[in-house]
Amino acid sequence: MNFDFSYDLDYDRKEHRSRIIKTIFRLFFWLVLVAGAIVGGWAVTRYCVEKTKMVGKSMEGALNDGDSILINMLSYNDEDIPERFDVIVFEKNGKEHSYYGIRRVIGLPGETVQIKNGFVYINGERLEEPINVEPMVVAGLAENEIKLDSDEFFVLGDNRNNSEDSRFTSMGNVLKEEIIGRAWLRLNQFGIVSKMNLKD
Repeated sequence: MNFDFSYDLDYDRKEHRSRIIKTIFRLFFWLVLVAGAIVGGWAVTRYCVEKTKMVGKSMEGALNDGDSILINMLSYNDEDIPERFDVIVFEKNGKEHSYYGIRRVIGLPGETVQIKNGFVYINGERLEEPINVEPMVVAGLAENEIKLDSDEFFVLGDNRNNSEDSRFTSMGNVLKEEIIGRAWLRLNQFGIVSKMNLKD
């Protein structure tokens, strides 16, 4: 009696080849998945969000020195600009700061800002602020009216009497191009920055 093993051998080869192809496909799929996750993570941290720390006491009431902050870098583009009372993160051009500044937007492009008797006046009218702040002892540069250019923002810290901000030449007005994004989340004691230090 003759046995023909050629069919079995051919079948084994096909099955082995099929397993190899499936393994290669799975490996390729996982490599693409890992590469996509790495590229996606890089894109998010490069263009969408960034982490920084609050330095100093200027924003006490909302943020404390050392608080970890997540920045929303997609908040502002060519059409969208910060609104009044937004808390923004910026980096001053030509300054010796080794950290980002975090302050609250008070004056918008084209407006005039002045500080009289401790309070902010916008275009000659006293600004009603929805945040808890003390009257300012020092008006600084804003003792006289400041006219903001089309790309300038006047910013103040919530800790008005212990804040380096647009009242002083060391910081001055913030340019649109200097804004990194909106201060979004406080991470160490979780909270949404825009909800902090609001009046009841």
